Amino acid sequence: MASGLSIFDISGRAMSAQLVRLNTTASNLANAGTVAGSEGEAYRSMKPVFRTVMDGAGRATVAVDQVTSTKMAPSKRYDPDNPLADKDGNVWEAAVDSAAELVEMVETARQYQNNVQVLDTAKGLINETLRLGQ
Repeated sequence: MASGLSIFDISGRAMSAQLVRLNTTASNLANAGTVAGSEGEAYRSMKPVFRTVMDGAGRATVAVDQVTSTKMAPSKRYDPDNPLADKDGNVWEAAVDSAAELVEMVETARQYQNNVQVLDTAKGLINETLRLGQ
């Protein structure tokens, strides 16, 4: 299969893309609840953008095109005792929806596991085929 994508290429690339997705989700969760002294400095959650990769035979897989920040705005909170507070006593909380990120993490883990199962099945079928030839 030198000319195109094999099942191992397809699933491997999909697993790699899901790993990027899981890493951005972990980063978002790690920064949830953090505060900054201005809206511009506040953390904004990140999301990977995927694109389809096709080979000459019409087989497709996925690649990460880029990782972007969401358009969700940080929330302003009055906390004059915080050392990061501005002159008006406000801080900006990170723009992260923790519940949505947890759902994203579960979905990502499930899709990663699906690709592991695809690889296990392909490996099993290849081994059975080789045993038939003995």
